[in-house]
Amino acid sequence: MPKRPAKKEAPDILKGWQQIADFLGEPQSVVQRWANEGMPVRKEGRFVSTSPDELNAWLGKESGKPVHAVTETTDLTAELKRGLSYVRHEQQSEKPQAQAKKRR
Repeated sequence: MPKRPAKKEAPDILKGWQQIADFLGEPQSVVQRWANEGMPVRKEGRFVSTSPDELNAWLGKESGKPVHAVTETTDLTAELKRGLSYVRHEQQSEKPQAQAKKRR
């Protein structure tokens, strides 16, 4: 039976435009534009860096919905639970509004 390749650990810090772009699945030009629009990056001389956690938090804040860039080490079960919890919460907050419209 062939051995499975060892899973790569997600880096704690993404260094350089290429690593950040690869993490987000976007071209470098898009990532650089997002950085100019407020995406969290730190300039270190000629280079930039950020963390996957900072990017995920920023993505969620920008979209208004729970967003997470998935890596090989992401716990998909936990992410599914988080997404379902969000949807349930949204549905519960919409029920009072729908009932108020029916009463009118």
